Amino acid sequence: MSSDNDVEMRHRNVCEIIANAAQEAGRAANATALCAVSKTFPADAIEPVIALGQKIFGENRVQEAEGKWPDLKAGHADIELHLIGPLQTNKTRNAVALFDVIQTLDRPKLAQSLAKEMEKADRRLPCYIQINTGEEPQKAGISPREADDFVKACRDDYQLDIAGLMCIPPQNEEASPHFALLADIAARNGLTGLSMGMSADYPLAIEFGATIVRVGSAIFGPRTQTV
Repeated sequence: MSSDNDVEMRHRNVCEIIANAAQEAGRAANATALCAVSKTFPADAIEPVIALGQKIFGENRVQEAEGKWPDLKAGHADIELHLIGPLQTNKTRNAVALFDVIQTLDRPKLAQSLAKEMEKADRRLPCYIQINTGEEPQKAGISPREADDFVKACRDDYQLDIAGLMCIPPQNEEASPHFALLADIAARNGLTGLSMGMSADYPLAIEFGATIVRVGSAIFGPRTQTV
């Protein structure tokens, strides 16, 4: 496991890269928030990152998050926890109870389930709609051609708080066209939130207007588990 000094150095480096990328893109230094992706890392690896002042964290799986984040959040009331992995409808109630933002709204059935559980819990969580910009059959997300209708349905039919859009470009393709496509879809729907960019490409995502970048290994170090 990395030492606290290693984590501090990596976190500082990521923050500097974000600020520099924003400056080069003519954007404010604080225009892009850092979501530290803590999936597969235990609570004792997350605590040092919280101590550095990091407030936003991302997890892929509800069950894994339930094993570590209730205690972490109890000790740090200002943490904002994002779900950045696929959400099954049978886990919606748990997700609404634990998370503060849902980044992977990707189908009507899930929209309906989220609306129902948020109503029951009286918690109106901001949601990002995941767009499958590469239209990959194995990947979750709304197709770009269906995005406008789905945004409208989430707002009008389900009364969800749609904060923005999220994407994960195909691994074997240049990310720029996918970031540009996501930004175009967001703009024509009046959405300002853009969650795009991970450890390998987050400076590029900032150039294309990312308001949240999801960075894990560049902060926490190499993962020893797979997800």
